[in-house]
Parts: sequence; structure tokens; C-alpha cells
Amino acid sequence: MRQVTFDTPGQPEVLYLTDVEIPKPGPGQVLIRVAAAGVNGPDLAQRKGNYPPPADASPVLGLEVAGEIVALGQGVAQWQTGQEVCALVPGGGYSEYVLTWADHCLPIPRGWSLEEAAAIPETFFTVWGNLFMRAGLQQGETVLIHGGSGGIGSSAIALAKAFGARVLVTSGSPEKCAWCQQLGAELAIDYRRQDFVEPVLDWTLGKGVEVVLDMAGGDFANKNLKVLACDGRMVSIAMQRGAKAEVDIFRLMAKRIVWTGSTLRPQSVAAKAAIAAELKAKVWPLLNEGALKPHIFASFPLQECIAAHHLLESGSHSGKVVLTLK
Repeated sequence: MRQVTFDTPGQPEVLYLTDVEIPKPGPGQVLIRVAAAGVNGPDLAQRKGNYPPPADASPVLGLEVAGEIVALGQGVAQWQTGQEVCALVPGGGYSEYVLTWADHCLPIPRGWSLEEAAAIPETFFTVWGNLFMRAGLQQGETVLIHGGSGGIGSSAIALAKAFGARVLVTSGSPEKCAWCQQLGAELAIDYRRQDFVEPVLDWTLGKGVEVVLDMAGGDFANKNLKVLACDGRMVSIAMQRGAKAEVDIFRLMAKRIVWTGSTLRPQSVAAKAAIAAELKAKVWPLLNEGALKPHIFASFPLQECIAAHHLLESGSHSGKVVLTLK
């Protein structure tokens, strides 16, 4: 089979196609013939040498796919060969075939293409696991989502709105802010042109937001504490503005703020299976009804993965970038 690999970390040009043996599923695993694979921030970080895969994971890029199950490992009873699924994978998505755990697969939503379905596992697992399971976002609460126009951000807007929350976002241009508002954000702030603290506090009449989904880190950390309401929750999922910050601990104490965070890939098979089960029970009915759809900005053939990485790295996209294998 063909797969994308690289020998040394670097720019997108280090990526190249190679031929390898098709793997065989172990107990509890399935082998998927990949039709499409999502391109995500962790892929870029791994390519640069900043996000090494766990010891038991494939070193090949790609954390989400959609395709057809072609082989079952021992003990797999919930799937059959020939079924089409989308799946979170522990690596190896940039391939013609990939192994993953049966419990990390989900059915293709009714009426969706495989390309659309490949755009949701990594983002939906991340958003649901953090925004709903960790931060406990509730109907009627207000959430501030940083990076609203990206794959994670746009998914977070859609899911938060679908479950009755009010959404505020930051994004990096007037065009991206307008796009976020089309998705359902009630306030969109161009963080390159203005500080988001005052607009958020004005919009909430000084109360602040109950939840912040933060992929910025760095200098945004302290600003997030300023815009959080008392008993608010902040979830850190990336560090695009830096891994360190000087934090006003007293503000955190005085507001009784809970600050948590996670990365998805190193979590246990059981933890990811628990997220998958909640998604299937609570989110998939909405997908089957057509209430939510992914926003695919661009798709590229697998052999054009370098161009896909350049696009994602440029930050000029709004929504998801996908690789296709046809």
C-alpha cells in the first residue's frame, strides 16, 4: 500500500509517498481501506518534530479517516467487513489502509459522503471530550471559543449551538469572523485588531462567560481569566501563542475558576472509546437528521499532502482540510 512518510522533521517538503506492506489487525482492531483522511494541527506539529507519537502508535501522520472495513481482529463483534465507517486512528491515516480500534469507529452519518465523514472524528472527539465532558458546557451557558474558523473551532461552534449554548469567538480576520457568525457565533472578535477582553465583558454585561475553549495559550491565558465568570471553566487544548504564561493566580482563586486541559492522542483506548460512545448516543442522532454538517475548505489527493500542509500552516483556511484516496 501507499502511505505518506518523512525521515527527518522539517517543512512540508519532507513528506513523500512510499510503499509498505498492508498491516493485519490485532485483537480488538479493524483494518480500514481509507477513502479520505483529515489533516489536522497535530499532524503539522508531528512533522516538525514537536509532537512525537506515543510508543505504541503508528509514526505515520493522520489521526482520522473514513472508509471501508476490510478485515477484523479477534473479538470484534460490532462491525462486519464491507461496512463503511469513520474513525479516530492512533496514527497512520495518510495511508491506503490503516489499523484502528473497533471501539473508535463510528457509522457514516446518514446522507454523508466519506470525504465529509473523514472531517469529523479528530475534531469531534476533541471538542466533545473537552467542551462537554471536561468543561461540562450546559444549555444556556455562554462559551468563548478561540480560533473559531479552524477545524476544531468550527466544530465547537456547531456542537455548542446544537446543545443550546451561546457562542462567542475570536478569529484572525474580518472575513473569518463573518464566517464564524454565519455558523452561529453571536459575537466574533478579530483578535489581530483588538483585545477580546472588553468586547466579551461588554457583551455579557460584565458577567463574563461560563466556559473558554482555548487553543491559543501564551498571553491569552491571563485574558481568559479576566473574561471568565465566577465558577467558570477554562479548557486548554493547544498552545498556538506559546506554552508558557504568567498567570494572575489571585484572579483564578477569587473567581473559583477551574482550569483543565488535555491532548487526545496519548489517552487510553478505553478513554477514547468512552468519548466515541457518548458521540454515538448524543451527537450522531443530530448528524443523521442533517442538523450538523462539516465545513470542508479544501481537499487534496494523497500525493498532494505537501500542498495540504502548506494550506493548513498558512492559516488561510476556514474549516477542514481533507486528503482523498480515489
